[in-house]
Parts: sequence; C-alpha cells; structure tokens
Amino acid sequence: MTNTAPEISKKPSADGRRHQTYLLNMGPAHPAMHGIIRLVLEIEGEKIVNTETEIGYLHRAFEKHAEVEPWNNVVPWTDRLNYVSPLINNVGYAMTVEKLCGIEVPERGQYIRVIASEISRITDHLTCVGASAMELGAFTVFLYLIKSREYLYQLIDQLTGARITTAYTRVGGVKGDLPPDFKDKCRAVFKKIREDIHDSDRLLTKNRIFIDRMEGTGIISKQDALAYSITGPFLRSTGVPYDVRKAHPYLIYDRLNFEVPVGTTGDNFDRYLVRLAEIEQSMRIVEQCFEQIPEGKHSLEPSEMENAFDFQDQGKQGDTALLYKYQAKVDQTLEGMGRSSDGAARAHDRGHVMPPKEETYGNIEGLMDHFQMVMWSWGVKVPAGETYFAVEGGNGELGFHIVSSGGDRAYRVRCRPPCLYIMAALPKLLNSGWVADIIPTFGSVNMIGGELDR
Repeated sequence: MTNTAPEISKKPSADGRRHQTYLLNMGPAHPAMHGIIRLVLEIEGEKIVNTETEIGYLHRAFEKHAEVEPWNNVVPWTDRLNYVSPLINNVGYAMTVEKLCGIEVPERGQYIRVIASEISRITDHLTCVGASAMELGAFTVFLYLIKSREYLYQLIDQLTGARITTAYTRVGGVKGDLPPDFKDKCRAVFKKIREDIHDSDRLLTKNRIFIDRMEGTGIISKQDALAYSITGPFLRSTGVPYDVRKAHPYLIYDRLNFEVPVGTTGDNFDRYLVRLAEIEQSMRIVEQCFEQIPEGKHSLEPSEMENAFDFQDQGKQGDTALLYKYQAKVDQTLEGMGRSSDGAARAHDRGHVMPPKEETYGNIEGLMDHFQMVMWSWGVKVPAGETYFAVEGGNGELGFHIVSSGGDRAYRVRCRPPCLYIMAALPKLLNSGWVADIIPTFGSVNMIGGELDR
C-alpha cells in the first residue's frame, strides 16, 4: 500500500527554482515488499532522494529458540531461516555443532549433504530469478522456473519426507540414505531444468524491455560491497570471486570441479546472470557427486524386512531372538534410518547419534540410547566451548556462532544471515535512482524474511 504525505521540504536548485520533495511509504503491505519490509522514500518527482529501510516485521526469535531446545531439536528451526533453501541451513547448523564435538561424518554422508545442499541452492535461485522476472511482467518465465522448482521439491520430498521444512540433518550425519532410484530421477529432472533455463534465457537475456529495467540499475561497487560485508551472488556480481565453498572448502567440495561465476558492473542484470550461471554449476556438482559417492547399503534393499511397529510389538512381548535377522521397514519420514545404512550416513558415536531403528526396538541398550538422545535434560552433550562455522548459502555466507556450556543445549546461538548485509546497503542502491527501479533492485536482493528477522 502506498500513500503520500504532505511535502517535507522546498529547496532551491542550481537554476534558482524551488523543488519540492515528498515522503512516500512503500510497504509493508505491498506485494513487492513481501509484506514485511517498509521503505520510507523521500522523492522528488519520481527521483529517489533518500531511503529509510525498516525491518523487523517477522521477528521469529530463532536464536533464543535455539538456546532453550536440545541440540538436535534446533534443526527444524533452521528450516525457517531461508525457507527457500532449508537444506543448506540444516547442514550449516549441524556442522557447527559437529565442529564443537569433534565429530566427522562418514564420507557417504558428506556426499549426501552436498547433494542436498546443491539441490536446495538451485530451488533458491530458480525462485529468485522467476519471481524477479514476474514482478517485471515476465510471467511466462516465472511459470517455467517454478515448474522446474516443483520437480526439485518432489525429489526433496522423496529424500527427506518433506518438501520445504525438511529437518534432514542430524548432529553426526543425515536422517537417512539416498533412496534407491534417486540418482536416475535426479538426472532426469536436471534434463528438464536445463530445458527450462534455456527457454528462460532466450526470453529474458536479450529482451530489450528486461535489459532496460535491469542493466545499469541497482549498481554497487566492489569496494562498497566489501565494506558492507556483502557475500554471495550479490558480491560476485561486482567481480569478486568469493565463495565459501572455494575459499574455505568444507565437506567434499575440494574434490569437485566447478566454477564461480562473476559479473563486472554489480548491477541487477549481472546479478541475474550470476544466479542463472550458478544453477548450472550446482547441477554439475550434484552430477559429480553421483559419480564419486562411495557405495553404501540402503535400508530398503534387504530381502527380509519387518515393519518397525512389528519390532516394537515383538520387543514388548520379549520375543527378541529373531529381531537381528530382519531389517526395519519404515515410512517415508523415517526412511533410511535402519541398520544397513546407519554406518554410511551417520557417524559411529553413541553419545551423539541415535541408534538404528532395529536396535531401538530390538534391545534394551538401543532403547535406552534412543531415550537419552531425545529426552530433555539428556540428549547430546556438547563439550564446553565456542566456535563459528560458515557454509555458502543461497544468498551468501551463512554462519553460526555457537557457545556451549557443556549441557544438552546451546548457551548462546548467533546466526550470520547473508541478506541482512545486503538490506543494510539497500538505501545506497536506491538513492539517486527512480521509483520504478525499486522493484528490480529489491528483487535481486533475494530478501528472505525468516533469515533477515531472526
């Protein structure tokens, strides 16, 4: 919703005439402001003289929630940070806790985390490019790219049991192994995505209207971007090739061959091109992971399987003699948590990792281990200390600073949300521009409310 206030100043210009400036409220009830950002604009005609950015409409208290929940219970809260690429948030938080614990995830589990993160990065970039194009009138491109995102959401659903709020990682590993046919389905989806990207590229990249709206607008220099601590595609559009995956390799990124796309001018058009190029790089990374990932059994492969609830019933009756003969068959939400995939996807650490379902339902030690891991005031015991760990999120460097007092939950948690620093620079991007430039510039920020208002 927009409304004008009475004129706030009259000042003479170089030609001696008096020019009036007005206040214009843009948001928070405005489609392009996502309902949670308010811009107070001082305008002279349609020229923006000054901008004040107001955030905080979606404060979720993530950091305080993370300080009152046991370590693993925080994982679902991380889903709500950047809810367009939640799997990257899951991985970043879990690796920070693992750094404090000194836990190393098995090699196959590391590959699975990279695969999940890059699929999530693609969904993030597809959403940003598609929504930005739609807000400039290119609705067909939006449909193409959201269709591609839907293919990926179906893959994510098969992998994690949920489309968006995945809660896929655990301290010490991931929830479950890759489904048996996941590689083939993912390759088929990538083929469709490349077709949609090609069509969108033809519709936008040389489109005179799109270029006029994007090229030369929302410019930020390399020096200013670094001064504001901006990272991610926004920084790379200025020509700085900083990417956490390259600068500070984690998991198995140092084994993979991929490029870091960069721009030259730091305008909206360069940011669009960088994100489009990064989608292809992420698909290359996932395809390399499929080629390199070490073999590991999956819980749905054994010929003799029993439903998990049958294990539970037999255990209650004391009929446990044959339980070790069988593998547990579970629903999609718990899929991959059986004995056969446990060692490949999760660390061998009874103090930090929940036991396989067969042991939980089949012997008293497994049941006790599971009980202690999930009950309040028990759970994972992280050594006292503090650390910071960062991953490359959809918007840039996503970091977690965690302080542990040695208990079953964090003493302090702080998150470094990459889009906060871009929002801090938003007035610099908008001032001296035109009102019409606000929409493409704000769209290229890829502001995510859950990440911005923690």
